[in-house]
Amino acid sequence: MLANDVETARFNMIVQQIRPWEVIDERVLGLYGAVPREHYVSDEYQGLAFADIAVPIGEDQFMMKPVQEARMLQALDVQPGESVLEVGTGSGFITACLSHLGGIVTSYEIRAQLSEAASERLRAEQVENVELVVGDGLHAGLAPGSFQVIALTGSVPSYPDYLEGLLAPGGRMFAVVGEGSVMTAMLIQRDSNGEIWKESLFETLLPTLDAAPELDHFVF
Repeated sequence: MLANDVETARFNMIVQQIRPWEVIDERVLGLYGAVPREHYVSDEYQGLAFADIAVPIGEDQFMMKPVQEARMLQALDVQPGESVLEVGTGSGFITACLSHLGGIVTSYEIRAQLSEAASERLRAEQVENVELVVGDGLHAGLAPGSFQVIALTGSVPSYPDYLEGLLAPGGRMFAVVGEGSVMTAMLIQRDSNGEIWKESLFETLLPTLDAAPELDHFVF
């Protein structure tokens, strides 16, 4: 794509896709001008970098749609210096966005080749304050209360309540919960007293994370 075409496509993505999806946080909107999404898409899919689709990233995995990314980032409201856990590095684009907002990011990716490719992209873009880990971020045995922000970039059929223990007071977690055609994006928050609050944000569809907890199905 020519430079002018790229900038036009980027502008249209922000104005025609992201803003109409109730994304009003100027910090989040600014990310899509500051973090070049097209640099996290393989050459064969460059023409789709700004489209309202889940772009393939290899190994039968996909990027979140731009509107899903933006709503997640708006809900999490990452502040400078906050400790962030990302489960599902994928292309590395969300990792870069979390870092750009000021987060100190630990990002887990269970697929080694995706993690390696994301690492190369993040290095090329000089993204700082990011640690990439190859492994299962949903069951990593991390220290309780060690994160202000947790971002799950794929869906989970069953709500992972055990991850609540990783949230520090004031912490926020984004998760898309459900299976099939019924999934809900949720914001989970731990208040200063340690109480957990859950809010349903919107209905959506998202591929399931590897090693996600399964939903119990009763068989009669």
